[in-house]
Amino acid sequence: MTYGHGIYPFEVPTSLVPPRRVDSAIPIVFGTAPGPVAGDLPINEPILCFSMTEFVAAFGYDEDWTKYTLCEFATAHFVDYGMCPAIFINVYDPAVHKTDETPDPTVVAGEDIIGGIDEDSLEKTGLELINEVFPKYRIVPGSIVAPGFSDEPAVAISMSSKASLINGIFKAMAIIDIPESVTKYTDVPSYKEANNLTDEHMIVCFPKVKKGDKVYHLSSQVAALMARVDHDAEGVPYRSPSNQRMEITGNDLAGKELRLGLDEANYLNGQGIITALNWDGGWKLWGSRTACYPSNTDPKDSFIPVRRFFNWHSNTFILTYFSKVDWPLTRRLLTTIMDSENIRLNSFASREIILGGRIEILESENPTTDLMDGLVRFHTYMTPPSPAREIINILEYDPTYISTLFG
Repeated sequence: MTYGHGIYPFEVPTSLVPPRRVDSAIPIVFGTAPGPVAGDLPINEPILCFSMTEFVAAFGYDEDWTKYTLCEFATAHFVDYGMCPAIFINVYDPAVHKTDETPDPTVVAGEDIIGGIDEDSLEKTGLELINEVFPKYRIVPGSIVAPGFSDEPAVAISMSSKASLINGIFKAMAIIDIPESVTKYTDVPSYKEANNLTDEHMIVCFPKVKKGDKVYHLSSQVAALMARVDHDAEGVPYRSPSNQRMEITGNDLAGKELRLGLDEANYLNGQGIITALNWDGGWKLWGSRTACYPSNTDPKDSFIPVRRFFNWHSNTFILTYFSKVDWPLTRRLLTTIMDSENIRLNSFASREIILGGRIEILESENPTTDLMDGLVRFHTYMTPPSPAREIINILEYDPTYISTLFG
């Protein structure tokens, strides 16, 4: 140790930690694209795009959305709703997906979206690539979308499975569609149950929608609308996308207009299905329930905004304090995390983002042997507001006002 003589400054870590900013609604989209005019078509590679121009430069563009599903989503997200960014993964390989030696994107199937990991090369394809997004871009996906493919139950279930645990720690929402083969709205709930579309990290959409002569999967519109609602709410996903204006002109079921009344749309909502409704103020998304409803009525799981807030808050906590992993487990460390989080939760409460919240460390949840082994548990209590799904006005005839007739 050197001999000291004088005045020397030392620094200690700040006792409060600012939260990491986590975008709540960035979608990761799986599908097919035609290929750019110049350059190669990215295949099974996550590509981050901030505009329609960037998307076209990377993937090309074609108006035939039945063949090229990524073009549909890019139009909805960038053009119709003016949102950005989005992460696109094209699974169409012209060298593989072809008919009679002609490249054919309609050959792409649900199993290409589901993907897997090659035993020899360990290369990932399809949904397995979700785990590469954060290492590559430092972005946590907010929603997983696969228009044109998520109406296959195997794809939908795989999407929700991935959404519930990304990179082993993060959470998102899978937005899936009901296939057009279900031609009656009254048959949608039985289809949903029969195909196990009942996960809390899943949002079920029915039917397709249209804007002029363009037909969209409702999942494309929902992902873009959620991004817009979150943007208007300072990037915090505590508001429901339900009853928010959509950029559409109608519902579409197998090429026919589907006109749902309020009672019919509510029937779908009551079975954990969201739809589009033209009722008051134009076309709006209608429904705030995740796919787990009605079998699971826990507000944390069954309301879309509450489930998404829990996802977002969990993801933010992970990224904010990940740098504290492997620090000495001291009282100062615990106090730093608790003080920082309580300030954050109090801020949410003051802005009515939540009704209230606090974080504690309970001795009953932290046995000595766990603390000796470097494992510590915090307990966060918080109450994001449920959407006011039903506002009731009780009317009563009051005969006492008859006396006013006599002055």
